Amino acid sequence: MERKGMVTVKVWGKYACFTRPEFKVERVSYPVITPSAARGVLEAIFWKPEFRYEIRAIGVLKKGSEMVILRNEIEQRQGSNPFFIEDTRQQRCSLVLKNVAYLIRAEIVLRSWATDPVYKYRDQFNRRVERGQCYHRPYLGTREFTAFFAPAGEGDWPQPLDMDLGNMLLDIAYVEDPTRPEMEFVRHGPGGARRASGYHHALFFAARLEAGWLRVPAERYRELYLLEGEDYV
Repeated sequence: MERKGMVTVKVWGKYACFTRPEFKVERVSYPVITPSAARGVLEAIFWKPEFRYEIRAIGVLKKGSEMVILRNEIEQRQGSNPFFIEDTRQQRCSLVLKNVAYLIRAEIVLRSWATDPVYKYRDQFNRRVERGQCYHRPYLGTREFTAFFAPAGEGDWPQPLDMDLGNMLLDIAYVEDPTRPEMEFVRHGPGGARRASGYHHALFFAARLEAGWLRVPAERYRELYLLEGEDYV
């Protein structure tokens, strides 16, 4: 049984911010969408625990322009304990992107315990894209920067751009480890969902735009699966 299926979707938005992790205080965006953010867009459209998305390539239809905005943020994470926003509000500058559009090409990869054929999920994804359906509104980096999506058209072709992007975030592995209970997360398996504890580990890759395409190395996903202890075909 075939266990991989390719999907393509066009996404665009008025604003975007794909924050570089090396900047600690002010938000500074990568020049293009990251594979992690692209996966988030796809999962907002359609997601099931039986499969996972692997981003294969990202085409830059509109690179957009950079602009600086001033935003109200809070100095600590929101948790179970309430607090007054006025006591923790901070104003921070953000370097964001304006008027961007991308083509996202990804493979739906079945997990080892999935029994249904991959074309079932691929066709469901394509139907949802055509109808404009989503589980929640996709966004470009941060929730206030709404993303729109549609099927890719024949005229949608990346701009002829070539540039080095440096080390870019590929994705984040959630490693189950009782000896490092730094966070809790949900782990899915053949027996259903369960809560697990462990830590997160960020994976990066050397990113480069060539003829408007950002190619994502497939072998880095193998490393992510190894860290998470998952077995994918």
